[in-house]
Amino acid sequence: MTLTAEEHSLLLRLMATPTAGPLEVGAAGPPPRLWEAQRDYARAAAGTGFRVVRHAPADPADLAGPGVPATVRAAAAADPGFLACQPSLVLRLGPDTVPRERTVMFNVHLDTVAGGPPVSFDGEVFRGRGAIDAKGPAVALLAGVRAARERSPGLGRDSAVVVQAVAGEEGGAMGVLGTRPLVERGHTGRLNVFCEPTSGRFLTRSTASMTARVSVRGDDAVDDRPHSGHNASVLLGFLAQSMGRALDGHARNGAVCVAGLHTGTLHNRVYGTGDLLFNLSYADAGAGRALEGAVDDAFDTALAEFGAAFGGTALFARTATDARRLTRLDWTKRGLPVLDDRDRWGHDLVRRAGASPWPDDEPAFTCDAIWMAGVPDTCTVVLGPGDLAADGAHGDDERARLADLDGFADTVARLLTAFTHETDGGS
Repeated sequence: MTLTAEEHSLLLRLMATPTAGPLEVGAAGPPPRLWEAQRDYARAAAGTGFRVVRHAPADPADLAGPGVPATVRAAAAADPGFLACQPSLVLRLGPDTVPRERTVMFNVHLDTVAGGPPVSFDGEVFRGRGAIDAKGPAVALLAGVRAARERSPGLGRDSAVVVQAVAGEEGGAMGVLGTRPLVERGHTGRLNVFCEPTSGRFLTRSTASMTARVSVRGDDAVDDRPHSGHNASVLLGFLAQSMGRALDGHARNGAVCVAGLHTGTLHNRVYGTGDLLFNLSYADAGAGRALEGAVDDAFDTALAEFGAAFGGTALFARTATDARRLTRLDWTKRGLPVLDDRDRWGHDLVRRAGASPWPDDEPAFTCDAIWMAGVPDTCTVVLGPGDLAADGAHGDDERARLADLDGFADTVARLLTAFTHETDGGS
């Protein structure tokens, strides 16, 4: 099947509507136009029979539980409008009386990372922020539901479809202000599909990630007397190399990212204050705890190595002497669940819809599907068009091929047709 011209226009409008959240653009950046994008999406979905059952931001109480990243708590505390500008939308096709065991839920995120190429479509490729992650999949999803309704009269009558069109997937929010509150409120199905780029393969696993911050809080100095201050640039640069080398062996079990390092920008100052970030993913809770321990050990060893290497130098002796007192390791994000779905019924259904499984030896990635971990009597998979790397997600050449979006729409149609036939006895 193919997306219609109206669906092409919808995707172009969605990509032209900036929806990068405050964690992406900063507190001084423009607020995301998520309300506008979600209303546009809801109007398009209404043509297929969807109705809005919820369109609202998370409650402040939703950020009170465990697992909320420190950056999210801090942003919400600093900006009274932080949650209000990041609503999530829930659409439903079918009456409320249809039980969860006859419902399929699809989750798509309409927030994006910041930046991106100009919005365009040349007849074969869409370009622009959100093309593949994940506004393109969101539009293809609607096309698939439209086609499924034409094939299965029971869809929307005897079986239901729920669509979560969420905020808070990007920027390190980890779904705590979008997907998690909706899951906790029961907006789920027997089968739950998270629409992320998987090259059309279904993934039954989703890693979680944690963020460690190494901070130095010392004294600055002027360039005429650089030895009199604490050189956070040299200290953090050393720690980045030493800890990165020590953690390299853990990259076989998950992503180990030596991320941002910042002290300052001027050439005539020694900066005594700075921060170094590590982002680390894990596939199971045990691996996460082991990785936490490895980070702690690497941090302690690196500080000892720095003291030994720089204690006798003219420029950095004060920094070496005081390094352990000035430097601390804390966790801005940790303790998140991981998804490891074992529901054979659901996996067989997705296979019958024509999707092949994600290879066992290919690493999974992190997405909001983690919040379905532990929800009883459900199957959860990650499935979508395109490839995160090959299609430039988060980069300056993000794109989605129309053929991939058409293919995903067809997969959705086959999946819903198979689900409806099985749960409705072939009606």
